[in-house]
Amino acid sequence: HTLSLQVEYRGFTLFLTFLFYTSYHLSRKPISIVKSELHKNCSTLIRPPNLNGTDNETWCDWAPFGESSDNYQTLFGAVDNSFLVAYAIGMFFSGIFGERVPLRYYLTTGMLLSGLFTCLFGLGFYWNIHSIWYYAFVQAMNGLVQTTGWPAVVACVGNWFGKGKRGFIMGVWNSHTSVGNILGSLIAGIFVSSAWGMSFIVPGIIIASTGILCFFFLVESESLVRTMLMAVYEQEDNEKEPLLQNSSSSEEIFSSPGLSNSISSESTEEHTEAISFCGALRIPGVMEFSLCLLFAKLVSYTFLYWLPLYISNVAHFDPKEAGDMSTLFDVGGIVGGVVAGLVSDQTGGRASTCCVMLIVAAPMLFLYNHIGQHSLATTIGMLLVCGALVNGPYALITTAVSADLGTHESLSGNSRALSTVTAIIDGTGSIGAALGPLLAGVISPTGWNNVFFMLITADILACLENLIYISNRTLCYETRN
Repeated sequence: HTLSLQVEYRGFTLFLTFLFYTSYHLSRKPISIVKSELHKNCSTLIRPPNLNGTDNETWCDWAPFGESSDNYQTLFGAVDNSFLVAYAIGMFFSGIFGERVPLRYYLTTGMLLSGLFTCLFGLGFYWNIHSIWYYAFVQAMNGLVQTTGWPAVVACVGNWFGKGKRGFIMGVWNSHTSVGNILGSLIAGIFVSSAWGMSFIVPGIIIASTGILCFFFLVESESLVRTMLMAVYEQEDNEKEPLLQNSSSSEEIFSSPGLSNSISSESTEEHTEAISFCGALRIPGVMEFSLCLLFAKLVSYTFLYWLPLYISNVAHFDPKEAGDMSTLFDVGGIVGGVVAGLVSDQTGGRASTCCVMLIVAAPMLFLYNHIGQHSLATTIGMLLVCGALVNGPYALITTAVSADLGTHESLSGNSRALSTVTAIIDGTGSIGAALGPLLAGVISPTGWNNVFFMLITADILACLENLIYISNRTLCYETRN
């Protein structure tokens, strides 16, 4: 009965954390869909009769991003980076708080505030706000509060699952990123051409609602269930004679082999001190994978924020069609994350798995830019392949690799490092996530070819960081022997 209850809690926690981070990404996606609506060529559209007195070139504009703006790419880049820079800075502090604050409260607060700021961006449509400072400020605040999500959900999952099948389990679980992007694109696409404000308000309501679910239902670690069940057994022992008095005790029940694949079941785990920031940096592999994720996330987030606009400009789709087409990149990302996790479990090589996928990704990005828009079939195929190769390593590093390093043997059983290690790796990666869209905004006026050269360069640098880690690990192994 105890083992069955354990499995049920584990599955429920996996489902809840999947739902939570799906909502985080769902609320980030609308800005990439709405860009092509905020900036349109009004001369190609049919002007409503009641707008005869307005300028033919600006009647469909949403200032300051419209067709009349010469620097609209820079303005979009500023809005994107308001979110991403705040996210990158906040992430380094978020992990520290995550180790010291109950994860249930931390996630709940983060999701409620994320819902608020996402809705505020959409309300700019209904309040007729045309100030770049308003949208930049709202995005910056949203980026700051969204840092509560990733360290907390990875810590929750890491607390429930051991290393044996962690790559596969987290590969499947990490599909929440792509599922959130897909749902965010589809939801935003429903409203983008009629009332783009609802493209933000609906996702904002969704993430706030999941925050309420988190408050009432999340069980953040196995030790809480263990403590609860031990209290129940003790109460039953006080009320009647134990049935197996001579053969088992409550401690023995919880030390059964079926439960041994959790990260740590020592009774001392609740008494260990949370690791310091510098202590986490000294864990072997943290620096290398952090820098690798910086370049990998640069590529992934450039696609996240600019792919719909690229498809709209190059393939001449309308905003909704471009948004729908961009979801194929995330569908490929789901497959890539699962495959990366499964292969790394079977081979035991997280770094080598990432390295191979990054090596293949570089020529695929080049081919997508040159032949990806020749036909609908080619577009679909290339988006799926590129999504798998770009998001596979990114997913593996932010989940299984982060969890492995957060429970590294050098920590001597201290399990309170997961959130801090995850925050360091993802925070460093978020610097790349901020740089990618910013560079795309600066480079895109010179041509999309240059944007793709930038992405290929970043992909190669990510691969080199993986090779550095592999060579360092090999050298350490040879030194020990």
